[in-house]
Amino acid sequence: MGQRRLPDRVALGTMHGKETVIAPPLSGLGIAVVRADLDTDRFGTFAGDVPRAGDMRAAARAKALAAASLTGLGVGLASEGAYGPHPTTPFLPFGRELLLWHDTQSGHEIIETLTDSQPNFEHETVQDPAAADGFLRRIGFPGTAVIVQSAAGAAPIAKGVTGRDALDGAIRAAQQASGTALLQTDMRAHLNPRRMAMIGDLALRLAKRLATPCPACNAPGFGHLRSLPGLPCGDCGTETGLIAADLQGCTLCGHETRIPSKGSADPAHCPRCNP
Repeated sequence: MGQRRLPDRVALGTMHGKETVIAPPLSGLGIAVVRADLDTDRFGTFAGDVPRAGDMRAAARAKALAAASLTGLGVGLASEGAYGPHPTTPFLPFGRELLLWHDTQSGHEIIETLTDSQPNFEHETVQDPAAADGFLRRIGFPGTAVIVQSAAGAAPIAKGVTGRDALDGAIRAAQQASGTALLQTDMRAHLNPRRMAMIGDLALRLAKRLATPCPACNAPGFGHLRSLPGLPCGDCGTETGLIAADLQGCTLCGHETRIPSKGSADPAHCPRCNP
């Protein structure tokens, strides 16, 4: 029995042009991406003026379901990103991206994730427009847009700024309100080329996964579920924190396959040999 048939069309919940990078990989599978006319800002914004309800997965699922409902299609698709300090090196930026496929009839959900250790995610406080020059060069302005706030936590004075005159005016407005201006990279995909490229990479991963049927039920989307730690030390055999296996599976029927990592861990990573 061959793989279960993929849908001809899926609904994508976005208002930031993500279809430009998500549609091409899926078209190779015969799937047309239909952009839903959906205000995704209501599910949360990077600037913080609309808090995100729930985690990344919940937010993406809400957008996917809304897109499917709005278009009447059976499958909804949505992406969600989160950016902040690196988990182990807090002074460095770090990004996480998630792309979610949700079949509203079966409840079958396929999720691909990706991390970015070098995102175009920066912020800086400036006293006047001239002081912004270095920040703008680093982020690649105007290709990457800027958000201007009067103070951390305050509602943005301006978002999506790509013109220098408009930026200088927003900085002066922030100065008048609080004495300084907080500048941030705009992380919306259509205004941040680095983030858009990451979403495109996720779409390629999703397309590859959709083309892989489950060996047990033939549903599309068999692939990585999570990594399992515990790779044994090469000297004493003690389990370490390194990856021991990749757990692949089907999120429809639950079939799983464990693929062990090759080799063993260097004793330098062993809690017994190198406590």
